[in-house]
Amino acid sequence: MSHTSVSLLDQARSDSGSESWTRLASIYTPLLQVWLRKYALQPSDVDDLVQDVLVTVARELPAFEHSGRIGAFRSWLRIILVHRLQNFWRSRKHQPDAKGGSSVHDQLRELEDESSNASRIWNAEHDRNVLSHLMEQIRPRFQETTWDAFQRQMYRNEKGRDVARELGISLKAVQLAKSRVLHALRVEAAGLVDGV
Repeated sequence: MSHTSVSLLDQARSDSGSESWTRLASIYTPLLQVWLRKYALQPSDVDDLVQDVLVTVARELPAFEHSGRIGAFRSWLRIILVHRLQNFWRSRKHQPDAKGGSSVHDQLRELEDESSNASRIWNAEHDRNVLSHLMEQIRPRFQETTWDAFQRQMYRNEKGRDVARELGISLKAVQLAKSRVLHALRVEAAGLVDGV
């Protein structure tokens, strides 16, 4: 399956029971779990809130329009997460202090602010988590040598000549490997992760 992510959003928007929706949910569930655990929640509450966020996304995705602005989808998702958490804590009589002595509500207000440090951390973690998941999805499309050449150049910062010599392939094949994997990653990340 090689849809662009904008197409993935469009397909998930048109049918919340589709394979595209399942794929979108599988990409975002781990990220949501990580973030929800930061807010003094019981494991069962984390699971319930992940479902609550995903139900909200499914319900509101038909109205979401990717503006083309950098980070539009991740910002929209972050605001949904904040609102679901705010509703959750409003419904509870006991509201714990968050890490660092501030209240959970103070931390949520910071996360809601697009220019805050918490939002910058969300953006970075979002992109890292989504890219990691997308890398797992595209990995089976490539031969071992291609993948190894890509990894060595991108993550180990090895020079193409060294990679070519060690893998017993041409420098052109090493450059092509990097290009092909990056192209596949860009296609998958379009609309979800910026600057890939």
